[in-house]
Amino acid sequence: MAFRPIDRNTDFLLPPSVQEWLPEAHLARYVVDVVDSLDLSALVRAYAGRGSDAYHPAMLLALLIYGYATGTFSSRKIERATFDSLAFRFIAGNLHPDHDTLATFRKRFGAEFQSAFVQVLQVARENQLSRFGTVSLDGTKIHAHASRHHALSYAHAEKIEAQLKAEVQELMRLAESADHSSVPDGVSLPDELKRREDRLAGITEAKIKIEARRKERFEREQAEYDAKVAARAAKAEATGKKPGGKPPKAPSAKPGPQDQVNLTDEESRIMRVADGGFEQCYNAQAVVDTETMLVLVPFVTQAANDVQQIEAAVEKIQALPEALNETKQLLADTGYFSEKNVDTCQAAGIEPLIAVKREEHHPHWLERFTEPGPLPEGATPVEAMKRTLKTKTGRAAYALRKQTVEPVFGIIKSVMGFRQFLLRGLDNVRNEWTLVCLAWNLKRMAVLRP
Repeated sequence: MAFRPIDRNTDFLLPPSVQEWLPEAHLARYVVDVVDSLDLSALVRAYAGRGSDAYHPAMLLALLIYGYATGTFSSRKIERATFDSLAFRFIAGNLHPDHDTLATFRKRFGAEFQSAFVQVLQVARENQLSRFGTVSLDGTKIHAHASRHHALSYAHAEKIEAQLKAEVQELMRLAESADHSSVPDGVSLPDELKRREDRLAGITEAKIKIEARRKERFEREQAEYDAKVAARAAKAEATGKKPGGKPPKAPSAKPGPQDQVNLTDEESRIMRVADGGFEQCYNAQAVVDTETMLVLVPFVTQAANDVQQIEAAVEKIQALPEALNETKQLLADTGYFSEKNVDTCQAAGIEPLIAVKREEHHPHWLERFTEPGPLPEGATPVEAMKRTLKTKTGRAAYALRKQTVEPVFGIIKSVMGFRQFLLRGLDNVRNEWTLVCLAWNLKRMAVLRP
């Protein structure tokens, strides 16, 4: 058996070219081509021009996009990959920006990622990849860069605060006494006092944040309570009878025992995750085109439920540039249903197909071949939507939801490996989610390109 010789010592007779490192259809080439076509003048102008020559923002952005598209999120790993990986080395042009440069760029220019995201969608539109006429909306819980074990509840904060205050009083008595024989060896009273005073200051700050959150929530709950009371009073006056059911319960302005704040990332929230447990998370939302599975609108919310997100999604769709804001139909699951959400879509000229309730897993086979009766006169928008969902056309349209938005989340989490944000704080997390969806769109467009 003959083997090919291994020769690691002979010099190249001609200088090597980075263009020879990757095949023509490689994802890294496509990322570079698209990023080079974007208008990054706002990023370029942000550089002051002082000190040594900076790395070009187009190269740094391409490195981050390709890193997120291939599961390399850490700036240290991206720096290492510019030495170890031909694809990263190709994007960097044989340069090696350090991890601090990459991390600073990602955090400093996070808001500019939205402009790049929209420009990439315009590239997709110009290449006739999609018309963005029908979209699906869904959300997924992404772990925050914080542990739920670092969350402090209001009840526990008050308990620890009382304990620390008692310990401070005891230490003060020991410090003031003439006889220090009762102080154990190795104990520094000033250090012990400072440690407890620092913890007390931290707990006080945490309680202030919990109380501020509760006040904000109380104002919203009070408005809802007043509306319910007014509706019951109007119904009683119209019918002359006392409305059935329990009257609404007035909200409390005082924080509850379970109200809490996370000491690592205070803007994240405890949310129920897919396995039934609770984790420190953000609720990442995505409006996905049913034709191409490209993300049209990414955004992040602190709310654990989805019912409040239709209005935000519609506003963001309408804010897109011309030719990208022509959505005619929006699909969403039952978690988004409310009469207000249906009205919001109708007012924006978008037909809503929002599931009103969970469907049976194994409906009777005849249901697939039947059509609902005619719509009664004076039907409400919700009744009209319910009827549409029962038609063959409506069922076929709504079936696109599961096969578009849910696979996007599955690929982002399981293939790209993005399950936890690296940055902290709501604004930073929103920018990072935009970067994740930007990477997904380019990854998808590389497959869809002619």
